[in-house]
Amino acid sequence: MDYIELHKQFKEHALFGRYITLKEMEPLLQKYSCEIIGRSVLDKPIYQYTFGTGKIRILMWSQMHGNESTTTKALFDFLHFLHSNELLAKNLWQNFTFCILPMVNPDGAELYTRENANKVDLNRDAVDLSQPESKLLRSAFDNFQPDFCFNLHDQRTIFGAGDTGHVATVSFLAPSFDERRTINNTRSKAMNVIVAMHEALQNYIPNQVGRFDDSFNLNCTGDRFTSLQVPTILFEAGHYQDDYYREYTRKMIFIALISGLCHIYENDVVDNKNELYLNIPQNKVCFYDFIYKNVKINYDDKEIITNFAAQYKEELVDGAIVFNAYIADIGTLKGFYAHYQYNAHKMKYSDDSNNIPNINKKATFYLENTIKFVNGVKK
Repeated sequence: MDYIELHKQFKEHALFGRYITLKEMEPLLQKYSCEIIGRSVLDKPIYQYTFGTGKIRILMWSQMHGNESTTTKALFDFLHFLHSNELLAKNLWQNFTFCILPMVNPDGAELYTRENANKVDLNRDAVDLSQPESKLLRSAFDNFQPDFCFNLHDQRTIFGAGDTGHVATVSFLAPSFDERRTINNTRSKAMNVIVAMHEALQNYIPNQVGRFDDSFNLNCTGDRFTSLQVPTILFEAGHYQDDYYREYTRKMIFIALISGLCHIYENDVVDNKNELYLNIPQNKVCFYDFIYKNVKINYDDKEIITNFAAQYKEELVDGAIVFNAYIADIGTLKGFYAHYQYNAHKMKYSDDSNNIPNINKKATFYLENTIKFVNGVKK
């Protein structure tokens, strides 16, 4: 199957970039039958789609962290596809019943923050259920009684796929349900689906799929739902080279959704693929957005050759997301990779302040007073 062509055909072009709010989403909400199931802290509506005629029940939700929008885009691509006349779309419609909450945290989406308006991380509120958004998600879970849960998130550009030297463009997790990280039939079902998605994605992003850390925290939604005996899969949409708007990654999530669902309805008997799951390289914090190597700096009145790194911060400015690069680390940077690397070949660093790369300073500087870098990028 040509997944790339399929996505090209059904991509929802109205959604683009990183800043996806209810305002951008609402015109699309009218295309399909949906309902308002409740409201956020700031009284924004939270929507739910329920459709399909199949016996396998799938609960999906996105943007419970407001600044994690890539999977929301992919969900609407997926919705567009499911409502088409494609044979595969009809098969999925007939085999599954879907309950989809495309934006659990509309307040956080508006503010471009991880937390909700009360500054609570909804993905750490699965037991206390202290927030209206958490209660609505749990109510959807209880009422729908899913056979599988798809928990859709973004991850930062800092993650690599283990020690491969490749960025983790997509990562998955079959969450734990106890401190011992026991693998029971529930987790094994989730692991099998992840293995199928991993195999499909290797055709497009070889060696760029990671496995998220499975440390147990019952306050996390995935761990909580797994403890309630429902196979739950965490999706993490990460970075692809030069894809800071996450448009290519969006495509990979679309492919993962379809390939994972195909595996579920085509495989009634659960094979034990736990080892294949565990062989997926575990996410590792080993990337910076920029690394500058072999830079000459004046340190304590001595000239030394060193390296330094810069990292983007995504900042909401006048209703748009701006990527501002700040110096993040100085030293050998052993074991770290970069999405952009520059070898200074012992050229001398200077800037418009104190002529030394300080942590949290904006990455605007010169090399030998002639080569200028603005916001991390050579000009």
